[in-house]
Amino acid sequence: MLRIFFILFITLTNNIVSNSQNFGGGIILGVNTSQVGGDDLSGFHKAGPIVGIFSNKSINSQINLQFEMYYINKGSNNQDMNNDLHTNYLVPDMTLKYIETPLIIQYYFKNRLLLEGGITAAYLIDGYYNDLYGKINNQSNFPFKKYDVGLLIGVNYNYSEKISFNTRLSNSIFPIGQEDNSIFDGNNNYNSINKGKYNSLLSISIYYHII
Repeated sequence: MLRIFFILFITLTNNIVSNSQNFGGGIILGVNTSQVGGDDLSGFHKAGPIVGIFSNKSINSQINLQFEMYYINKGSNNQDMNNDLHTNYLVPDMTLKYIETPLIIQYYFKNRLLLEGGITAAYLIDGYYNDLYGKINNQSNFPFKKYDVGLLIGVNYNYSEKISFNTRLSNSIFPIGQEDNSIFDGNNNYNSINKGKYNSLLSISIYYHII
């Protein structure tokens, strides 16, 4: 499946290059902070890197179409894990590593400022729970779905011809796994109470335009 993501990105990029001179592309470097709804924790406390590439095409003077592919680390972080006086100190947190490919429409709002929205598709390359002692080795009872589909909104600022700054909010639209309370209770069904886990993410990135 990971190969399909790469093939799709290359195909779309080649199509842009061959059909338009209004083409750009470059490197993405960023950081994110995330949480997972349904994991018995709360707050954007999990920090992680964003590293990847992008290509874009100007549809007209006001609208860009942008494709991206990057590595991103999501999940949750239990800040009270080392505090045995807190009721949540035994709740495990999560590390989720994805290859993600957003498809984004950008609209020139004012001068160098662009508003954006889009859809993301991600492939899970590694996912696991962590407890007081580190990675939990027996993960058979804690399944994560291999794919994550979400929506995003953001703001992009073109600082110069070579550098852009971006901030973005994204959220899963389908569950990435079972809610923790249903897992630990041995209930494998989704219902009105246990609707599953969902990634939520805030990010800040720098885009360096090579083309």
